Amino acid sequence: MTHPALDWKLSPHTGWTREHWAALADRMLAALGPHRSPAGARYDLPGPASVSGPASDGLEGFARSFLLAGFRVAGERGADPAGLMERYAEGLAAGTDPAHPECWPRPDQLGQAKVEAASIALVLQLTKPWLWDRLADGVRERVLAWLGTVVGQPYPPINWVWFRIVVESFLREAGGTWSAEDIEEDLAVHAALRREGGWLSDGAEERAYDHYTGWALHLYPLLWTELFDVTGTLCPPALRERWAADLARYLDDAVRLVGADGSPLMQGRSLVYRFAAAGPLWVAAYAGVDGAGVGGLDPGLVRRTASGMVRHFTERGAPNAAGLLTLGWHEAWPAMRQAYSGPGSPYWAAKGMLGLALPADHPVWTAVERPLPVEEGRPGTAVAAAPGWLISARSADGIATVLNHGTDHARPGAECADSPLYARLGYSTATVPPLTGATVADPVDNAVVVVDDRGRATHRSGFTTLYAHELPGGVLAAASRGPVRWVDASADTSPDHGSGRNGEVTPGPVVTVASLVRGGVEVRLARVDAPAAGPEWRSVRFGGWPVTAADRPHTGPGARAATADRLHSRLVALRGLDEAGVALEQGTSPLGAWTAIPWLATRAAEPLPLGEVLAAAVVLDRDPDGPDPAVAVTVRPGGDGGDGGDSVAVTWPDGLVSEVRLPSA
Repeated sequence: MTHPALDWKLSPHTGWTREHWAALADRMLAALGPHRSPAGARYDLPGPASVSGPASDGLEGFARSFLLAGFRVAGERGADPAGLMERYAEGLAAGTDPAHPECWPRPDQLGQAKVEAASIALVLQLTKPWLWDRLADGVRERVLAWLGTVVGQPYPPINWVWFRIVVESFLREAGGTWSAEDIEEDLAVHAALRREGGWLSDGAEERAYDHYTGWALHLYPLLWTELFDVTGTLCPPALRERWAADLARYLDDAVRLVGADGSPLMQGRSLVYRFAAAGPLWVAAYAGVDGAGVGGLDPGLVRRTASGMVRHFTERGAPNAAGLLTLGWHEAWPAMRQAYSGPGSPYWAAKGMLGLALPADHPVWTAVERPLPVEEGRPGTAVAAAPGWLISARSADGIATVLNHGTDHARPGAECADSPLYARLGYSTATVPPLTGATVADPVDNAVVVVDDRGRATHRSGFTTLYAHELPGGVLAAASRGPVRWVDASADTSPDHGSGRNGEVTPGPVVTVASLVRGGVEVRLARVDAPAAGPEWRSVRFGGWPVTAADRPHTGPGARAATADRLHSRLVALRGLDEAGVALEQGTSPLGAWTAIPWLATRAAEPLPLGEVLAAAVVLDRDPDGPDPAVAVTVRPGGDGGDGGDSVAVTWPDGLVSEVRLPSA
């Protein structure tokens, strides 16, 4: 396939134009041909099956690739030289025919069909003049009957409620059976998921902050008002304005969570959807007024961010040489999937290509690209209060990082093991926690743990967020606290939906952790407070950033640093941490064969330093020869807080002093 020439004048950061997006979509859709079932109702792609089984996986391949086909045709105002609509019309006719050997499982029979029904309904509405209006009456009746089985069905109170809203809204438009009560109930669930700063939690009780905030909970509402409710009979104007304001505030954080190389933050479940993370950006453009994005988001920034994401993956093996998206991050890495993920699941990445539904003369395609926050030559910092994140996008190395004191995909007080993709203290656009291997059961990377005499590490899910705010001088600070525990989850063989595993719990002490970040340097503080009794504890350990490469990483100096693939992770002991090492693992990361994690710990031969403040500087950068951060930590026990805790002063290299408290447990 011929690739369009890069346009560095229109797109000075990526070179990509709408032509590149269209060529990618055409390549991806063409590559599906050999995997299309004879009647076109299924796309049976290579890879391990999901827990829902092959029939569901084939439907998923149809529905999710249908999204991409629909965007492609809608943006061309119905022009369809490849015959995409005819191809998918054949699949609709077969899949909704109960007597056909390729008939689909119905939404009232299989939960996953509820998800895929929404993609089908969305594209039927988006492409109505070119597909729905041209279907035979009998096919339309069967489609309405198949979709109509969602009415009155139970839906989990998470992002799934939008699947029912979209389907029933299409049924309403097309003359099918629908329920105003269902839609009202689902909108109430969405309202209960709203949080501060435009964020949404994918669950009313769990602290589930991840990419679902964008590619599901922000993508559907405004798209729904544009496609299904233009008269405002289902959604009052004030509610639409609230959603638009939420999206604008969220995107102000989201654009800071993209690295200069285009990588989205590697955090949360379903990362096999890859550039679906660009979906909410396109919605802002789609629902904007007079070419401006929702909240005034510049169309050049929308395209730069989205093009950067997609180009990041296309240059690293996704799609693969055959033009297929596989289960993995860059190239195939099946261990990255959750139990619900099947071979067709990665095609939800099509959400990140929604921009193709906008015509070539839309400002989002004609505006000159603008730089990301990480490229603007100044620290792109922010506090995202709802997820408890300190965001730092650094132009010096192009890496965006998050220090996490509010997200664990669990409820406060939970006693499960930590989910590697939610409960770590840090995430970035250049690193990912080990997803298999020993450090999943016994966390090392970006963790503060108590190690027992058997070498087991504690888990912290269920903690309490104490604060997350900005201090004078551009310093960001956050803290969290909770009783930690040892969890033997080896017997938990339940399906993986992204949460931490459950098992036999041994209670541990209360651990308070705080982070201060400035100029890409984190000062990490911790204090361990003992309960009345406990097991034999050996040490307290701080873990640094995991760096990954194809070959064994270089470690040093003093066994407290590691360098891999131009990334450098190091720890500098500031208070109470005298032992050092580097944990090495193989085959535990989709980014490379080897993963190295530097760590610091208290001396195992000495009594555990209960009630003492421990401190280290934690650094991730691209400069293995850079000097250690010249920061100092001073502790005043008790201080002026009146809570029995400690006041801690951090002195930065330029003399700025930042003070935080570690309240008493």
